Amino acid sequence: MTDLQSIAPRDKAEILAQALPYIRKFHGKTMVIKYGGNAMTDPELQADFAEDVVLLKLVGMNPVVVHGGGPQIETALKRLGKKGEFIQGMRVTDSETMEVVEWVLAGEVQQDIVGLINQAGGKAVGLTGRDGGLMRAKKLKLLDNKDPNIEHDVGQVGDIVSIDPSVVKALQDDAFIPVVSPIGFGEENESYNINADVVASKLATVLKAEKLVLLTNIPGVLDKQGQLLTELTSREIDGLIEDGTISGGMLPKLAGAIDAAKSGVNAVHIVDGRVPHSMLLEILTDQAYGTMIRSY
Repeated sequence: MTDLQSIAPRDKAEILAQALPYIRKFHGKTMVIKYGGNAMTDPELQADFAEDVVLLKLVGMNPVVVHGGGPQIETALKRLGKKGEFIQGMRVTDSETMEVVEWVLAGEVQQDIVGLINQAGGKAVGLTGRDGGLMRAKKLKLLDNKDPNIEHDVGQVGDIVSIDPSVVKALQDDAFIPVVSPIGFGEENESYNINADVVASKLATVLKAEKLVLLTNIPGVLDKQGQLLTELTSREIDGLIEDGTISGGMLPKLAGAIDAAKSGVNAVHIVDGRVPHSMLLEILTDQAYGTMIRSY
């Protein structure tokens, strides 16, 4: 990473001047950031991420962080001698596993992120779906890939029923940075583990966010030659899915991104979280550090 001390003062001023139009354009706007991948496990990248979030807040934007925690959940389950079971990529979550998921996501992971943001000079507040009735959920119906008449029981894995963003808005208006764990609650006050990409996409839609930023472990959406596609429309993505360019783990990520773009979020960015300050570079400079998806 470039040492700031080695950059000439004039170049530093040029960098700041370049960011000004973006700061002006996005002032007062909400940015929902899905925090995951290497950015979440590498200590240096964790510190960079926290600084970036605080900077966005200080220049007048309203960042909202939604986090995952798959690797941390896996580690905790192993410590308890419990083996993770998956059906069609979904973690089977019985009541015992759900307890672990809750204390890892809403305890350990969330509080780490809150601590890092506070350490970087921000004022972060941790939330789950229960807080302020933020996220109501129901049991996810997982139909078999090959035979839709077969339904798999994956336990306490949830689908979002509704989001009431009033608690998030109240915190934003009061200079706080909300950090949301992807846990919803059901009719009987039971807990549900929800895919963090889905939570981020739905939350961005409900908050009428200017941007949804998904931090991942890939450079962005790649074409068949492995080249980065820096800008796409939802229609172009449909074509890339049909011809097989986009497949596998990218599909659920893009499904949420496309939904958000079609539902009024101005731009969705899939950004490489392994690049230091990639989120800031994507939002505040002309340079593309990932794939931007527009609804049109």
